[in-house]
Amino acid sequence: MPGDLAVERLQQRVPDRLVEQRRVPAHHRDEPARRERRACAGEHHAIRPDEMQRLREIASLDRLCDRGIGRDVLEREQAEPLWRHELAEARRGRDAQPAVGVVQQRAGTVHERSIRFTPRIASITLPDVTPQVASAVADQIAPLPADDPELFGLDLRALRARWAATAALSPMSASAMTGADLKAQKLGVPGQRLMEHAGAAVAAAVKAIAEQTDRWTRGPILILCGPGNNGGDGFVAARYLAKAGAEVAVVLVSSAAQPATADATRNWNRLDREPRVSRIHASTALELKVLSKDIERGRGVDALLGTGVQGELRDPIRTAVEVVLAARKAKVPIVAVDTPTAVDLTSGDPSSPVVRADLTVTFHRPKTGLLTKQGAAFAGKVLVAPIGIPKEADRG
Repeated sequence: MPGDLAVERLQQRVPDRLVEQRRVPAHHRDEPARRERRACAGEHHAIRPDEMQRLREIASLDRLCDRGIGRDVLEREQAEPLWRHELAEARRGRDAQPAVGVVQQRAGTVHERSIRFTPRIASITLPDVTPQVASAVADQIAPLPADDPELFGLDLRALRARWAATAALSPMSASAMTGADLKAQKLGVPGQRLMEHAGAAVAAAVKAIAEQTDRWTRGPILILCGPGNNGGDGFVAARYLAKAGAEVAVVLVSSAAQPATADATRNWNRLDREPRVSRIHASTALELKVLSKDIERGRGVDALLGTGVQGELRDPIRTAVEVVLAARKAKVPIVAVDTPTAVDLTSGDPSSPVVRADLTVTFHRPKTGLLTKQGAAFAGKVLVAPIGIPKEADRG
Protein backbone atom coordinates (compact mmCIF):
# COMPACT_ATOMS: atom_id res chain seq x y z
CA MET A 1 0.00 0.00 0.00
CA PRO A 2 1.22 3.57 -0.67
CA GLY A 3 0.81 4.57 2.97
CA ASP A 4 2.80 1.56 4.15
CA LEU A 5 5.58 2.45 1.73
CA ALA A 6 5.84 5.98 3.15
CA VAL A 7 6.01 4.74 6.73
CA GLU A 8 8.55 2.09 5.79
CA ARG A 9 10.82 4.68 4.21
CA LEU A 10 10.57 7.00 7.22
CA GLN A 11 11.67 4.14 9.50
CA GLN A 12 14.82 3.46 7.52
CA ARG A 13 18.13 4.70 8.99
CA VAL A 14 18.79 8.14 7.61
CA PRO A 15 22.27 7.47 6.16
CA ASP A 16 20.79 4.45 4.23
CA ARG A 17 17.80 6.32 2.85
CA LEU A 18 18.21 8.19 -0.44
CA VAL A 19 16.32 11.43 -0.77
CA GLU A 20 15.32 12.46 -4.27
CA GLN A 21 13.67 15.53 -5.58
CA ARG A 22 11.80 16.62 -8.68
CA ARG A 23 12.33 20.03 -10.20
CA VAL A 24 9.41 22.37 -9.52
CA PRO A 25 7.66 24.08 -12.44
CA ALA A 26 9.33 27.06 -14.01
CA HIS A 27 6.82 29.61 -12.62
CA HIS A 28 7.93 28.69 -9.09
CA ARG A 29 11.67 29.01 -9.68
CA ASP A 30 11.79 32.39 -7.98
CA GLU A 31 10.68 30.85 -4.66
CA PRO A 32 13.17 30.89 -1.74
CA ALA A 33 12.95 27.09 -1.71
CA ARG A 34 15.02 27.02 -4.90
CA ARG A 35 18.10 27.96 -2.83
CA GLU A 36 17.80 24.72 -0.90
CA ARG A 37 17.00 22.57 -3.96
CA ARG A 38 19.41 23.97 -6.54
CA ALA A 39 21.97 21.16 -6.09
CA CYS A 40 19.50 18.30 -6.35
CA ALA A 41 16.96 19.17 -9.05
CA GLY A 42 15.74 16.37 -11.35
CA GLU A 43 13.77 16.20 -14.57
CA HIS A 44 10.27 17.66 -14.55
CA HIS A 45 7.30 15.60 -15.59
CA ALA A 46 3.64 15.49 -14.63
CA ILE A 47 2.50 13.87 -11.39
CA ARG A 48 0.26 10.85 -11.80
CA PRO A 49 -2.90 10.48 -9.62
CA ASP A 50 -1.38 7.60 -7.60
CA GLU A 51 1.69 9.74 -6.89
CA MET A 52 -0.50 12.62 -5.70
CA GLN A 53 -2.25 10.28 -3.24
CA ARG A 54 1.15 9.15 -1.95
CA LEU A 55 2.29 12.74 -1.54
CA ARG A 56 -0.83 13.53 0.49
CA GLU A 57 -0.05 10.70 2.89
CA ILE A 58 3.59 11.78 3.12
CA ALA A 59 2.56 15.36 3.84
CA SER A 60 0.40 14.12 6.70
CA LEU A 61 3.37 12.25 8.19
CA ASP A 62 5.53 15.29 7.61
CA ARG A 63 3.24 17.43 9.76
CA LEU A 64 3.56 14.92 12.57
CA CYS A 65 7.34 15.29 12.36
CA ASP A 66 6.92 19.06 12.60
CA ARG A 67 5.30 18.51 16.01
CA GLY A 68 8.23 16.39 17.15
CA ILE A 69 6.51 13.01 16.60
CA GLY A 70 8.72 10.30 15.19
CA ARG A 71 12.02 12.12 15.61
CA ASP A 72 13.44 9.08 17.31
CA VAL A 73 12.88 7.25 14.02
CA LEU A 74 14.84 9.93 12.21
CA GLU A 75 17.58 9.66 14.86
CA ARG A 76 17.42 13.44 15.30
CA GLU A 77 19.20 13.94 11.98
CA GLN A 78 17.64 16.35 9.55
CA ALA A 79 18.42 18.18 6.35
CA GLU A 80 19.36 21.81 6.01
CA PRO A 81 16.74 24.07 7.67
CA LEU A 82 13.78 25.01 5.51
CA TRP A 83 12.67 28.54 4.82
CA ARG A 84 9.55 29.73 6.63
CA HIS A 85 7.97 30.28 3.24
CA GLU A 86 8.38 26.60 2.39
CA LEU A 87 6.83 25.45 5.68
CA ALA A 88 3.91 27.81 5.17
CA GLU A 89 3.32 26.50 1.65
CA ALA A 90 3.47 22.87 2.83
CA ARG A 91 0.88 23.48 5.51
CA ARG A 92 -1.46 25.71 3.47
CA GLY A 93 -2.68 23.00 1.12
CA ARG A 94 -1.86 19.39 0.42
CA ASP A 95 -2.25 19.81 -3.34
CA ALA A 96 -0.23 23.03 -3.61
CA GLN A 97 2.53 22.43 -6.14
CA PRO A 98 5.25 24.41 -4.29
CA ALA A 99 4.95 21.92 -1.44
CA VAL A 100 6.01 19.02 -3.64
CA GLY A 101 9.72 19.71 -3.46
CA VAL A 102 9.52 20.39 0.27
CA VAL A 103 7.69 17.15 1.04
CA GLN A 104 9.97 15.12 -1.19
CA GLN A 105 13.13 16.57 0.30
CA ARG A 106 12.03 15.84 3.86
CA ALA A 107 10.19 12.54 3.37
CA GLY A 108 12.51 10.93 0.82
CA THR A 109 10.27 9.83 -2.06
CA VAL A 110 12.02 8.08 -4.96
CA HIS A 111 12.74 9.94 -8.22
CA GLU A 112 15.53 10.07 -10.77
CA ARG A 113 18.14 12.04 -8.83
CA SER A 114 18.94 11.85 -5.18
CA ILE A 115 20.92 13.41 -2.33
CA ARG A 116 21.75 12.01 1.09
CA PHE A 117 20.95 13.59 4.42
CA THR A 118 24.09 14.70 6.22
CA PRO A 119 24.00 15.32 9.97
CA ARG A 120 25.08 18.83 10.92
CA ILE A 121 27.51 18.53 13.82
CA ALA A 122 29.10 21.68 15.20
CA SER A 123 32.66 21.35 16.44
CA ILE A 124 33.29 22.91 19.84
CA THR A 125 36.67 23.92 21.21
CA LEU A 126 36.76 24.28 24.99
CA PRO A 127 39.08 26.99 26.35
CA ASP A 128 41.67 26.24 28.98
CA VAL A 129 40.34 27.07 32.47
CA THR A 130 42.86 28.48 34.90
CA PRO A 131 42.29 28.55 38.68
CA GLN A 132 41.84 32.33 38.49
CA VAL A 133 39.11 31.98 35.86
CA ALA A 134 37.44 29.20 37.84
CA SER A 135 37.42 31.37 40.94
CA ALA A 136 35.89 34.29 39.04
CA VAL A 137 33.20 32.09 37.55
CA ALA A 138 32.41 30.53 40.93
CA ASP A 139 32.02 33.99 42.40
CA GLN A 140 29.58 34.96 39.67
CA ILE A 141 27.36 31.93 40.03
CA ALA A 142 27.54 31.50 43.82
CA PRO A 143 24.31 32.76 45.42
CA LEU A 144 24.38 35.79 47.67
CA PRO A 145 23.91 35.05 51.40
CA ALA A 146 20.16 35.68 51.62
CA ASP A 147 19.62 33.55 48.50
CA ASP A 148 21.92 30.69 49.51
CA PRO A 149 19.89 27.63 50.60
CA GLU A 150 22.99 25.84 51.93
CA LEU A 151 24.42 28.74 53.94
CA PHE A 152 23.28 27.68 57.40
CA GLY A 153 24.67 24.19 56.99
CA LEU A 154 28.26 25.45 56.54
CA ASP A 155 30.97 25.67 59.18
CA LEU A 156 33.51 28.49 59.38
CA ARG A 157 35.96 26.79 57.05
CA ALA A 158 33.24 26.23 54.46
CA LEU A 159 32.01 29.84 54.77
CA ARG A 160 35.54 31.08 54.14
CA ALA A 161 35.76 28.89 51.04
CA ARG A 162 32.29 30.02 49.92
CA TRP A 163 33.33 33.66 49.96
CA ALA A 164 37.00 33.20 49.02
CA ALA A 165 36.66 35.13 45.76
CA THR A 166 35.25 38.16 47.63
CA ALA A 167 38.07 38.00 50.17
CA ALA A 168 40.59 37.97 47.31
CA LEU A 169 39.50 41.41 46.04
CA SER A 170 41.60 44.49 46.68
CA PRO A 171 41.00 46.18 50.06
CA MET A 172 39.07 49.42 50.42
CA SER A 173 38.74 52.23 52.94
CA ALA A 174 35.67 53.13 55.01
CA SER A 175 34.85 56.11 52.78
CA ALA A 176 35.15 53.98 49.63
CA MET A 177 32.74 51.44 51.13
CA THR A 178 30.25 54.17 51.99
CA GLY A 179 30.49 55.50 48.44
CA ALA A 180 30.04 52.04 46.91
CA ASP A 181 26.97 51.44 49.06
CA LEU A 182 25.36 54.72 47.98
CA LYS A 183 26.27 54.28 44.32
CA ALA A 184 24.86 50.75 44.30
CA GLN A 185 21.53 52.16 45.44
CA LYS A 186 21.67 54.78 42.69
CA LEU A 187 22.26 51.95 40.23
CA GLY A 188 19.04 50.31 41.37
CA VAL A 189 20.13 47.96 44.18
CA PRO A 190 17.82 48.64 47.17
CA GLY A 191 19.57 49.36 50.45
CA GLN A 192 17.12 46.99 52.11
CA ARG A 193 18.44 44.18 49.92
CA LEU A 194 22.06 44.96 50.78
CA MET A 195 21.14 44.85 54.47
CA GLU A 196 19.34 41.52 54.00
CA HIS A 197 22.44 39.87 52.53
CA ALA A 198 24.69 41.36 55.22
CA GLY A 199 22.45 40.15 58.04
CA ALA A 200 22.14 36.67 56.56
CA ALA A 201 25.94 36.42 56.31
CA VAL A 202 26.36 37.49 59.94
CA ALA A 203 23.74 34.99 61.12
CA ALA A 204 25.44 32.13 59.27
CA ALA A 205 28.79 33.05 60.86
CA VAL A 206 27.25 33.28 64.35
CA LYS A 207 25.65 29.85 63.96
CA ALA A 208 28.91 28.36 62.69
CA ILE A 209 31.04 29.69 65.55
CA ALA A 210 28.38 28.73 68.11
CA GLU A 211 28.35 25.15 66.85
CA GLN A 212 32.14 25.06 66.74
CA THR A 213 32.29 26.10 70.42
CA ASP A 214 29.35 23.88 71.48
CA ARG A 215 27.21 26.91 72.36
CA TRP A 216 24.44 26.72 69.78
CA THR A 217 21.95 25.26 72.27
CA ARG A 218 23.27 27.08 75.38
CA GLY A 219 21.29 30.17 76.28
CA PRO A 220 20.16 33.08 74.12
CA ILE A 221 22.18 35.01 71.57
CA LEU A 222 22.63 38.63 72.66
CA ILE A 223 22.88 41.11 69.77
CA LEU A 224 23.79 44.70 70.72
CA CYS A 225 22.74 47.05 67.92
CA GLY A 226 23.43 50.72 67.35
CA PRO A 227 20.88 53.11 65.79
CA GLY A 228 22.41 53.07 62.27
CA ASN A 229 22.63 50.57 59.43
CA ASN A 230 25.20 48.50 61.31
CA GLY A 231 22.47 47.88 63.87
CA GLY A 232 20.09 47.13 60.98
CA ASP A 233 22.42 44.31 59.89
CA GLY A 234 22.13 42.99 63.44
CA PHE A 235 18.31 43.08 63.29
CA VAL A 236 18.35 41.01 60.09
CA ALA A 237 20.81 38.56 61.64
CA ALA A 238 18.47 38.12 64.60
CA ARG A 239 15.61 37.18 62.29
CA TYR A 240 17.68 34.56 60.46
CA LEU A 241 19.03 33.10 63.70
CA ALA A 242 15.51 32.79 65.08
CA LYS A 243 14.41 30.97 61.95
CA ALA A 244 17.37 28.62 62.43
CA GLY A 245 16.02 27.72 65.88
CA ALA A 246 17.91 30.01 68.25
CA GLU A 247 16.54 32.18 71.06
CA VAL A 248 17.66 35.76 70.41
CA ALA A 249 17.69 38.93 72.51
CA VAL A 250 18.11 42.07 70.39
CA VAL A 251 19.03 45.31 72.13
CA LEU A 252 18.63 48.71 70.47
CA VAL A 253 21.33 50.81 72.16
CA SER A 254 20.16 54.35 71.57
CA SER A 255 18.65 57.29 73.36
CA ALA A 256 15.93 57.32 70.67
CA ALA A 257 13.12 54.76 70.67
CA GLN A 258 13.57 53.95 66.97
CA PRO A 259 16.65 53.40 64.76
CA ALA A 260 18.00 56.37 62.83
CA THR A 261 17.63 55.01 59.25
CA ALA A 262 14.61 53.82 57.31
CA ASP A 263 16.06 50.39 56.45
CA ALA A 264 17.12 49.72 60.03
CA THR A 265 13.72 50.84 61.35
CA ARG A 266 11.91 48.51 58.97
CA ASN A 267 13.94 45.51 60.13
CA TRP A 268 13.59 46.48 63.80
CA ASN A 269 9.81 46.52 63.45
CA ARG A 270 9.78 43.17 61.62
CA LEU A 271 11.24 41.51 64.71
CA ASP A 272 8.00 42.15 66.57
CA ARG A 273 6.49 39.24 64.60
CA GLU A 274 9.26 36.78 65.51
CA PRO A 275 8.27 34.61 68.53
CA ARG A 276 11.89 33.59 69.24
CA VAL A 277 13.16 37.18 69.32
CA SER A 278 12.97 39.49 72.35
CA ARG A 279 13.28 43.19 71.50
CA ILE A 280 14.86 45.41 74.15
CA HIS A 281 15.42 49.16 74.07
CA ALA A 282 18.33 50.25 76.27
CA SER A 283 18.85 54.00 76.46
CA THR A 284 20.88 54.22 79.68
CA ALA A 285 24.00 52.64 81.14
CA LEU A 286 21.96 51.14 84.00
CA GLU A 287 19.67 49.27 81.63
CA LEU A 288 22.67 47.82 79.81
CA LYS A 289 24.39 46.67 82.99
CA VAL A 290 21.32 44.59 83.84
CA LEU A 291 21.82 42.71 80.58
CA SER A 292 25.34 41.67 81.53
CA LYS A 293 24.03 39.27 84.21
CA ASP A 294 24.33 35.60 83.23
CA ILE A 295 25.79 36.60 79.88
CA GLU A 296 28.40 33.85 80.12
CA ARG A 297 25.72 31.30 79.13
CA GLY A 298 25.06 32.85 75.71
CA ARG A 299 26.76 34.24 72.63
CA GLY A 300 27.43 37.87 71.77
CA VAL A 301 27.16 39.92 68.58
CA ASP A 302 28.58 43.44 68.30
CA ALA A 303 26.50 45.44 65.81
CA LEU A 304 26.95 48.80 67.51
CA LEU A 305 29.07 50.98 65.21
CA GLY A 306 30.23 49.94 61.76
CA THR A 307 32.55 52.68 60.52
CA GLY A 308 34.61 53.33 63.62
CA VAL A 309 34.75 56.51 65.67
CA GLN A 310 37.29 59.08 66.74
CA GLY A 311 37.81 59.89 70.39
CA GLU A 312 36.33 58.20 73.42
CA LEU A 313 32.93 56.60 73.22
CA ARG A 314 29.95 58.07 75.04
CA ASP A 315 27.03 56.36 76.72
CA PRO A 316 25.01 54.36 76.03
CA ILE A 317 27.43 52.95 73.41
CA ARG A 318 30.33 53.05 75.85
CA THR A 319 28.56 50.84 78.39
CA ALA A 320 27.42 48.50 75.62
CA VAL A 321 31.07 47.96 74.63
CA GLU A 322 31.89 47.22 78.28
CA VAL A 323 29.13 44.58 78.27
CA VAL A 324 30.72 42.98 75.20
CA LEU A 325 34.14 43.00 76.85
CA ALA A 326 32.71 41.37 79.99
CA ALA A 327 31.15 38.67 77.85
CA ARG A 328 34.43 37.94 76.09
CA LYS A 329 36.22 37.79 79.44
CA ALA A 330 33.70 35.10 80.38
CA LYS A 331 34.78 33.10 77.29
CA VAL A 332 31.69 34.05 75.29
CA PRO A 333 32.55 34.09 71.54
CA ILE A 334 32.05 37.56 70.07
CA VAL A 335 31.16 38.21 66.43
CA ALA A 336 31.58 41.77 65.12
CA VAL A 337 29.52 43.17 62.24
CA ASP A 338 31.66 44.90 59.59
CA THR A 339 34.27 45.99 62.19
CA PRO A 340 34.70 45.72 65.94
CA THR A 341 33.14 48.80 67.51
CA ALA A 342 35.69 51.63 67.89
CA VAL A 343 38.14 50.19 65.34
CA ASP A 344 38.58 52.51 62.34
CA LEU A 345 37.97 50.61 59.10
CA THR A 346 40.51 52.69 57.18
CA SER A 347 43.47 52.93 59.56
CA GLY A 348 42.79 50.18 62.07
CA ASP A 349 43.33 52.66 64.93
CA PRO A 350 41.16 51.99 68.00
CA SER A 351 39.20 54.40 70.17
CA SER A 352 38.49 53.75 73.84
CA PRO A 353 37.02 51.43 74.93
CA VAL A 354 37.23 49.04 71.97
CA VAL A 355 35.67 45.67 71.21
CA ARG A 356 37.98 42.70 70.72
CA ALA A 357 36.17 40.11 68.60
CA ASP A 358 36.78 36.45 67.91
CA LEU A 359 35.32 36.77 64.41
CA THR A 360 34.51 39.76 62.21
CA VAL A 361 32.21 39.61 59.21
CA THR A 362 32.91 42.48 56.84
CA PHE A 363 31.25 43.06 53.48
CA HIS A 364 31.87 43.47 49.75
CA ARG A 365 35.67 43.79 49.90
CA PRO A 366 38.41 43.53 52.55
CA LYS A 367 38.95 46.69 54.59
CA THR A 368 42.36 48.32 54.91
CA GLY A 369 41.95 48.90 58.65
CA LEU A 370 41.41 45.22 59.38
CA LEU A 371 44.63 44.33 57.56
CA THR A 372 46.83 46.46 59.80
CA LYS A 373 48.54 44.91 62.81
CA GLN A 374 46.27 46.67 65.31
CA GLY A 375 43.07 46.16 63.31
CA ALA A 376 43.76 42.45 62.81
CA ALA A 377 44.39 41.99 66.54
CA PHE A 378 40.95 43.40 67.39
CA ALA A 379 39.07 41.75 64.51
CA GLY A 380 40.17 38.16 65.11
CA LYS A 381 39.32 35.92 62.18
CA VAL A 382 37.79 37.83 59.27
CA LEU A 383 35.20 36.70 56.74
CA VAL A 384 34.45 38.90 53.70
CA ALA A 385 30.89 38.30 52.52
CA PRO A 386 29.37 39.47 49.22
CA ILE A 387 26.18 41.51 49.60
CA GLY A 388 25.30 42.32 45.98
CA ILE A 389 27.14 45.61 45.36
CA PRO A 390 27.94 45.66 41.62
CA LYS A 391 31.50 46.29 40.45
CA GLU A 392 30.36 49.49 38.75
CA ALA A 393 29.64 50.96 42.18
CA ASP A 394 33.24 50.70 43.37
CA ARG A 395 35.10 53.97 43.69
CA GLY A 396 38.49 52.47 44.48
